[in-house]
Amino acid sequence: MTTETILPPETARESIGRRFGAVGGNMRQYGIFGALIAIVILFQVLTQGKLLQSNNVAALFQQNAYVMILAIGMVMVIVAGHIDLSVGSVVAFVGGIVALAMRDLHLDWPVAILVGLAVGVLVGMWQGFWVAYVGIPAFIVTLAGMLLFRGLAIVLVGETVAGLPQGFIRIANGYLPNFLGFADRADVVTLAIGGIAIVAMLLSQLRARASLRKHELQTEAIGLFVAKLVIIAASIAALALVLSLSAGGTPIVLIIIGVLVVAYSFVMGRTVFGRHIYAIGGNRLAAGLSGVNTKRVDFWIFVHMGILASIAAIITTSRAGAGVAAAGNMYELDAIAACFIGGAAVTGGIGRISGAIVGALIMGVLNMGLSIMTVDSAWQQAIKGLVLLAAVAFDLVNKRRAGGR
Repeated sequence: MTTETILPPETARESIGRRFGAVGGNMRQYGIFGALIAIVILFQVLTQGKLLQSNNVAALFQQNAYVMILAIGMVMVIVAGHIDLSVGSVVAFVGGIVALAMRDLHLDWPVAILVGLAVGVLVGMWQGFWVAYVGIPAFIVTLAGMLLFRGLAIVLVGETVAGLPQGFIRIANGYLPNFLGFADRADVVTLAIGGIAIVAMLLSQLRARASLRKHELQTEAIGLFVAKLVIIAASIAALALVLSLSAGGTPIVLIIIGVLVVAYSFVMGRTVFGRHIYAIGGNRLAAGLSGVNTKRVDFWIFVHMGILASIAAIITTSRAGAGVAAAGNMYELDAIAACFIGGAAVTGGIGRISGAIVGALIMGVLNMGLSIMTVDSAWQQAIKGLVLLAAVAFDLVNKRRAGGR
């Protein structure tokens, strides 16, 4: 005699919804990556091959490093159902402090960087306190922070703070030393980094798939999984090859971004803190009833955002070679746009670090491609606005279709 377990209608619908949601989430990520490739090909044609010239690709990462770093923190904030409008002002404020510490206090640049990171932590604690423990909406707190820290930046940096050490300037403008020589004009260090990145990606993906199967959770079809690995590996190899032929090889900021992406992807995907962020964004009340300390999680989210904003400030100041009160203007909008273009949900609960990075790259390619084509900056802003609107509309349409299913 056999027994058959029949799911109640509600449970059956939830199970089917989870399956469609998982597939839809994967397809959304694939679609974003496909959109990036399509935009790169489009501008490669429109710019007559100039976009993917080796030096331009290196400059793409150097010029847009701040967006990627801020987007890592912003996607955490958005997933939890918040928003941060202050990061651009924090970049100017922290950048000014770091520049003044080196010029006026005569601190060595590594010590000045530690000072800047400490200030970023304090800024995050300040904003996290008001959001988490006082209960003021993050929109209001960070709007106040945008005005507060921009004003403090103007007070501190009355004029451009220049004359910074070359070691500090190299952070955003320099390249890894080529200690392995060249192979047919290609920087061997860059090729080696590309190979290591491919191996690490393959091991990570295989391990994640094995973990899902071990716990009897849904996995991608094997054909789709293999195709994904091949495309990602080919993309990494192509990027490494192009960078290896540039004037300097691998930009230092690319290594910084890579370390941050790996670290925060682990935090969001493999730690209790990361799972709590997604739980809060999905349903704050249910997360609280399940034992999640929502106030503490909110507080630490803004502390992390403060740290990442300070890193972006260091990169921005290094790139400019000076502390400027006007630095970071509109950076918050760039970071928010990168997250939404990268698949983060407006309502919270959905978003990935990888998606935010791809969104930042899409914006970077748009900026560089349009600049190479000498498109007026006003039209560049208009085009980026339309891309952001289309990305959010696409997300909402997908959600409605998933709900219908």
